Amino acid sequence: MKKAVSHPQKQGPTTIDILTIFPEFFGQVFDFGIIRRAKNAGIVEIKIHDIRQFAADKHKMTDDRPFGGGDGMVMKPEPIFAAVEHLLGTTVREEYPQGTRVILLSPQGVPFRQSAARELADTANRLILICGRYEGVDERVNEVLVTDEISIGDYVLSGGEPAAIVLTDAIVRLLPNALGSETSAVNDSFSNGLLDCPHYTRPAEFRGLRVPEVLLTGNHKEIENWRREKALEKTRKNRPDLLKGENGDM
Repeated sequence: MKKAVSHPQKQGPTTIDILTIFPEFFGQVFDFGIIRRAKNAGIVEIKIHDIRQFAADKHKMTDDRPFGGGDGMVMKPEPIFAAVEHLLGTTVREEYPQGTRVILLSPQGVPFRQSAARELADTANRLILICGRYEGVDERVNEVLVTDEISIGDYVLSGGEPAAIVLTDAIVRLLPNALGSETSAVNDSFSNGLLDCPHYTRPAEFRGLRVPEVLLTGNHKEIENWRREKALEKTRKNRPDLLKGENGDM
C-alpha cells in the first residue's frame, strides 16, 4: 500500500467506483458468479464512470503530450480530479469520508497481495479505482488524490481496466456473506502463507487415476495433515519465495 495507515473496521455495504475512458470494456463482466450474488444481495454496488464525461473542453480530451518529450501520451489531471470531486465532494485526501480509498492501478504500484485484498475488504466502504492508459497518469493525480498505488504484477497492460476487474473480484469475494461458506476464503491460497492443496471430486477413479486414499477414509485429522503437507509441497515447487524465512517449513 502507498502509506501505512490505521483503518478502523468498516460499517455497511461497499461501493466500488471505476474511472475509465472505456466504460464499455466492463460490459457484463460483473454480472456472473459471486460478484453478481453480492450485488443482488446488496453487499456491494459497482459503478462505472466515463472519465471523458468530466473533461471540460469541447473535444473531451483526457490525454496530452508529456512535458520533457518522449513517446506516447499521458492522461491529463483535470478530468480525473473533476471525477473524484464529483464522487466525494473533495479532492483532499485528508477530507475523504472514513473508509474511502482512491486507488491508482499502475505498473509502478505496490504488488497486490491477498493480505491487501483482505485489508481493503475489511476496512473500505468506498473504493475508487482509477484505470490508467497510454504512458500513464499525470503524477499530480498520484500526489494529491491517490491513497494507494497498486500493481497486479510485474508486466505492463494496455490499461488499468483488467487490473480493476482483478481487484474487484479479489475484494468482493472476501466481503461478509459474499461466499456461500464462511471458511472458503480462510482456506484460499495465500490466506495462510501457502498455496492451496490439491482438490479431487467424483469419480474416485478416472482413467486409471485414483483419488488419494486418505481423502476417502473419513479421518479428518489425517486428511488435514495430508492437505497441509501437499500445500507445503506445492508451495516449495511453485512459489518457494513464500517460504523464505521459514526454512522451507511453516
